[in-house]
Amino acid sequence: MSGPVAFLTRRGAAALAAWRVWRDTARFAGRAVAASLSPELYNSATRTVVAKQIYFTAWQILPGFTLFAALLSFVLIQIVVSTAANYGLSEYALEVSMRLLVLELLPLITALFVALRSSSAINTEVALMRIHNEIDALEAAGVDTMRLEFVPRVIGGVISVLALTAVSGAVALMLAYLAVYGPQWWSFPDFTRVMAKVFEGPIMLGLLAKTLFFGLAVTAIPVVEGLATPRKLFMAPISVLRGMVRLFFALMLIEVASLALKYT
Repeated sequence: MSGPVAFLTRRGAAALAAWRVWRDTARFAGRAVAASLSPELYNSATRTVVAKQIYFTAWQILPGFTLFAALLSFVLIQIVVSTAANYGLSEYALEVSMRLLVLELLPLITALFVALRSSSAINTEVALMRIHNEIDALEAAGVDTMRLEFVPRVIGGVISVLALTAVSGAVALMLAYLAVYGPQWWSFPDFTRVMAKVFEGPIMLGLLAKTLFFGLAVTAIPVVEGLATPRKLFMAPISVLRGMVRLFFALMLIEVASLALKYT
């Protein structure tokens, strides 16, 4: 009986540890949101950290990301337009392509892009700060690490996800117009009518909420995972790997929840 008991004990301990990590993540995200709404947070030091986070997360990758979003959007729009024409459903091609791209695929791809670009770096940085006792040293010196180190990174990450999602959506809208109507301006009223149908108020609020949750996930999870890293140097890459797995799971969970709320 010792074998099954030991196995169940290990599984129970692992499940409890996972629950504690997700609980700590939710708490940290809540504290970060509350702190970001406080005007006292935004001094010169925190604004500098936010600006650097936006620069390294969004601005540096903007040309490559825009090109990638344009290529992906062009291919998928052409597939949707061609398929709709083959089945005599051309009048639905624009609406379907925008729902597929702007509302679903592009926000998720943007979050994955930012995760690969910035989340692993944040996780590594925080993990090394913990291993080298830099966080304890800062707090002992009276520095509020939550306000000066972590929350600005969360704010910068959320802004980056929102900005890149907006850029990719604008590119998709432009390409969809050209694919369906061609380079002519007189079809713009019909285009705006379809877009008003696609981007209704509740739909836009849902898209904004989903993008905000994506932004929180790609910053809060790496920070919490880094703070939970044991003080051993070889644990740093393990922490990053574990954080990226949890982040991928969280992004998929947010997307599934969004789809369930929207279409069920």
